[in-house]
Amino acid sequence: MKLVVVGTGYVGLVTGTCFAESGNEVTCVDIDSGKIERLKQGIIPIYEPGLTELVLRNSQAGRLKFTTDLVSVAPEAKCLFIAVGTPQGDDGSANLTALWKVVDQIAPHVARDAVVVIKSTVPVGTNRQTWERLKEKAGREIDVCSNPEFLKEGCAIDDFTRPDRVVVGVTRPPVADVLHELYQPFLRTENPFLVMGLESAEMTKYVANCMLATKISFINEMANLCEAVNANVNDVRRGIGHDQRIGFQFLFPGVGYGGSCFPKDVRALIAVASRFGLPSKMLHAVDEVNNLQKEVLFSKIHQRFGGDLAGKTIAIWGLSFKPRTDDIREAPALVLIDQLLAHGATIKVHDPVAHENVEAIYKDRLTYCKHHYDTLENADALAIVTEWQQFRNPDFDYIKHKLRQPIIFDGRNLYDPKLMAERGFEYSGIGLKAAQ
Repeated sequence: MKLVVVGTGYVGLVTGTCFAESGNEVTCVDIDSGKIERLKQGIIPIYEPGLTELVLRNSQAGRLKFTTDLVSVAPEAKCLFIAVGTPQGDDGSANLTALWKVVDQIAPHVARDAVVVIKSTVPVGTNRQTWERLKEKAGREIDVCSNPEFLKEGCAIDDFTRPDRVVVGVTRPPVADVLHELYQPFLRTENPFLVMGLESAEMTKYVANCMLATKISFINEMANLCEAVNANVNDVRRGIGHDQRIGFQFLFPGVGYGGSCFPKDVRALIAVASRFGLPSKMLHAVDEVNNLQKEVLFSKIHQRFGGDLAGKTIAIWGLSFKPRTDDIREAPALVLIDQLLAHGATIKVHDPVAHENVEAIYKDRLTYCKHHYDTLENADALAIVTEWQQFRNPDFDYIKHKLRQPIIFDGRNLYDPKLMAERGFEYSGIGLKAAQ
């Protein structure tokens, strides 16, 4: 099947590449000519395990192409996927400027039997507005499908090729048949292919992300309470997680969520509720709890050093909002860095892949270390913000030797407090009694 994917960001590039890998002829389109030229050379703009190899293989096989000329390729597409950004506006709602530009541009050129598929996360009602807008601009009906993505950064290839479910929102059953044919190679293990209305598909995306964000904020608030009452949140988590009605997924206490989806989608759904005159007290609380949680690690550091961080050096391990990605959008590490800098601390940082993104923001205000151990020299404490695998079992004797004082603030609860105390560390996690 001939496909066009508009937008070569995280969602668009993964979508186009995976469809090419299953044998389709895919052209990815972007208005950024520099990005397109780099993609043609096999230079990938994002870090995602396995993506570079797939892009190179399918480009060399001729199944994956890149261009800035949307008008020339749109008429050939059986499915035209729109995967452009919908950033958060000042009021928290999604900014659809890029989406409407694409819709207006393709309207005169889309084939009569083509399907326009919205991959971008958009407010409820946007797909129907797209259908109406295409009809007005083209002078005829053009099928529109809502096909939200559920990719996890760091696991996107596996998520796309082995989906928990595929959700499609349609106005006519034949449109679902086209999408089912396209996704068939990824549904061989009887993964659900769920067909519903446009609005239901749009809501499914938002509700899924908001539910996950709610679980994170809930366990973080409970972790803070556990710490206050001298309970161990890890024990509590085990106690509730074995209840099959609750489970363990997304119940990991830490320093809050970040990234391109959860913060934006929670606020966008709040904006949708407001537009319809409905209260959204729970979602407001989820957002507020998360914002406060991002400050917890700094509060611990600030308190430990008596409120005076001038002249102190803090080592930070992990900058991306989660492991296996270079994405630093709304990352908890940035909140910690900003607060430490504001209080006069010197900061040495390491992240396996997110260095360049952070350096683009902070320039020479930070010291960037190639190895995580390099951050420790003459540091007064170590703060762990992202749970990269290589941080889970470090050389504790070396850490203790290099730090001025053996102090660790662990924002991801990677280590056992009792063992850390036995090793001679002053150790502070999230929802745990401080060990020293």
